[in-house]
Amino acid sequence: MTEKLLQYIWQFQYFNHALLTTVDNEILQINTPGILNTNQGPDFLNANIKVGNTTWAGNIELHLKSSGWISHQHSKDKNYSNIILHVVWQDDGATELSFPVFELQNRVSKFLLGRYHELMNTTAFIPCEKNIKQVNGLTWKSWIDRLLAERLQHKSAIIFKHLAANNNHWEETFWWLLASNFGIKVNSDAFEKIARSLPVNLLTKHKNQIHQLEALLFGQAGLLQNNFTETYPLMLQKEYRFYKSKYKLQPIQAPLFFLRMRPANFPSVRLAQLAMLINRSLHLFSVLREAETLKEIKDLLNVTANDYWHYHYVFDEATAFKEKHLGTQMINNIFINTIIPIVFAYGLYNKEEGYKEKAMQWLEQTAAEKNNITNAYSLLGIQNKNAFNSQALIQLKNEYCNRKRCLECAVGNSLLKKL
Repeated sequence: MTEKLLQYIWQFQYFNHALLTTVDNEILQINTPGILNTNQGPDFLNANIKVGNTTWAGNIELHLKSSGWISHQHSKDKNYSNIILHVVWQDDGATELSFPVFELQNRVSKFLLGRYHELMNTTAFIPCEKNIKQVNGLTWKSWIDRLLAERLQHKSAIIFKHLAANNNHWEETFWWLLASNFGIKVNSDAFEKIARSLPVNLLTKHKNQIHQLEALLFGQAGLLQNNFTETYPLMLQKEYRFYKSKYKLQPIQAPLFFLRMRPANFPSVRLAQLAMLINRSLHLFSVLREAETLKEIKDLLNVTANDYWHYHYVFDEATAFKEKHLGTQMINNIFINTIIPIVFAYGLYNKEEGYKEKAMQWLEQTAAEKNNITNAYSLLGIQNKNAFNSQALIQLKNEYCNRKRCLECAVGNSLLKKL
């Protein structure tokens, strides 16, 4: 037994209600079990019970043993001054209180306890892997909606921290997020540092000159420090030296990783594509915020690095011709992980539901992500038909299944209720 499980049992009243009595053999009637309190103070607030012939209104505290009241020193805490019932798993007879004690251990289904133990101790992909198909469609639909909203709110909280760091400048915030996304997981931190070192208003001055943009990005990334032989990197090197002195720039102190990476994802290629996106578009956030369709945004993101990169993946090493398109998979990645979250966050921040709804609709219209998590759920028969589903499933796996928060999960709740 854990305190979380005990709270769960009390919250949903999953115990035998026949002939309820307190440990002092007074007849007990539970009119309202109270509302779970997630803040400081008693476990359940605004409860209503009847003990003998007297009806009580107040709060309820739960402990594994009745002596927990003493060990937690609740008698000295004014937050616990209106307790009307002490619910315990086991009464160890260690306290004399002015309110009744109710013991639960002989009233809870052993099947429920067994199922919970099974969920907590499994080593499967998810705790409920064997039983997940028993959950009905309506439960899944409402839970998927909740998971997605939770994920977008979590991402919004990160965006709000960025906003606070740059005086609520949405274009700057989007630039940081976009650059981080271009770095994919391995180089995301370094790419964000590059973006933070090159403010939007500085890049705007050079947006019409692709070689100047590349000089700034590659220079800040520390990729223009070699002794080159080819004309193009030598030109970028010269440009960067000039602008580094002019703007008093300091290259970032973060490594960029190339090893064990597909050449298309090399940071050099991604920086070149990012430079072309800046070259093609002004006020990116304003444009995407007012966009009405996915096509408008995907057309905006459909960039190709400049001609030099058709024959290179890194400076000074020529390869066979291949145009370095951003690619559908990467465009969808940026769309799901940067554009939709910031549009949602903008609506949340400004209390404009239209932007939030648009973000959700765009997710429904975007292809589902295919990764280890979504593929494993698909093998269990869980639908993954669009990015709305895949983002929700990633949230479910990372925030609930991995942490075995089955008691807080609609799926876990549904399975335990079936007992």
